[in-house]
Amino acid sequence: MQKTMLHGRELAYREAGAGEGKPTLLLIHGMAGSSRTWRELIPRLESNFHIIAPDLPGHGESSLDFDDYSLGAMASALRDLLVVKGIKRCTVAGQSLGGGVALQFVYQYPDFCERIVLIGSGGLGKEVNWILRLLAVPGAELLLSAGAAPFLVSAGDKARGFFSGKGVRAVALEEPWAAYESLGRSGHRRTFFKTLRAVVDNKGQAVSANNRLHLAGQLPFQLIWGDRDPIIPVSHGHTTHDAIPGSRLAIVEGTGHYPHVEDPAAVERILREFMEVTEPGLIDHETLSGFVTAGDDQDSALRDS
Repeated sequence: MQKTMLHGRELAYREAGAGEGKPTLLLIHGMAGSSRTWRELIPRLESNFHIIAPDLPGHGESSLDFDDYSLGAMASALRDLLVVKGIKRCTVAGQSLGGGVALQFVYQYPDFCERIVLIGSGGLGKEVNWILRLLAVPGAELLLSAGAAPFLVSAGDKARGFFSGKGVRAVALEEPWAAYESLGRSGHRRTFFKTLRAVVDNKGQAVSANNRLHLAGQLPFQLIWGDRDPIIPVSHGHTTHDAIPGSRLAIVEGTGHYPHVEDPAAVERILREFMEVTEPGLIDHETLSGFVTAGDDQDSALRDS
């Protein structure tokens, strides 16, 4: 882990594979997560790619006192990190909430973007797991404070340690448990609710990128989804793929919301092939201006699906 100061606040990040001529991958984790979610993927990719994997503001080891946890503010923090690192262009890859941040990043800072990869991404449809809808309701803080009390987290850790010692490893539960552990800390819990309510309400996902996908679709576009995703339905991947000509969709069988953890070899193959067969895209200011003022046929296609 490394840290840098952005406007007086610390942003933590992992860096691997730095080297002349390597394409840069910006890996963006999901809600209540951290850059540790990429622990299986980074060692597989660092020989060929320069990887930057930040802890989003208020997550992981980054400062908990950022003022704004909206998608736009997180995208701005990532842009600032790239500026500090001297990185001018990259492939942007985001999982879950990180996918929504990635889409917002492409919209705000298209000059930085060469390709886009979305893994079980938010922001592509209304549906989302009922637990997140419940937690978006005012007053849910009290419920979660009790549910993620330190003694419960400690008891769960002991149980996990016992079963791990017996050789039992439930890979699919590792990321949800890491998120649960983080919510046992009051600072991270406050960040979670601020972030959640910026993108989810009691009816589902409250933020949609559908009216901007026509812009992101000008870049090489890869969708990756677990066929058993219980958080964001795989149908969002199919609908988005159908609406963006030339996009690629890979379904990782037997995985849920974290295919990069549950089957990192499959996700590695998908990413390597995508990077090898596509050329870096470029959204120039003329293209951006045209899409801002033009009619949105892809938005209509998504609404009709």
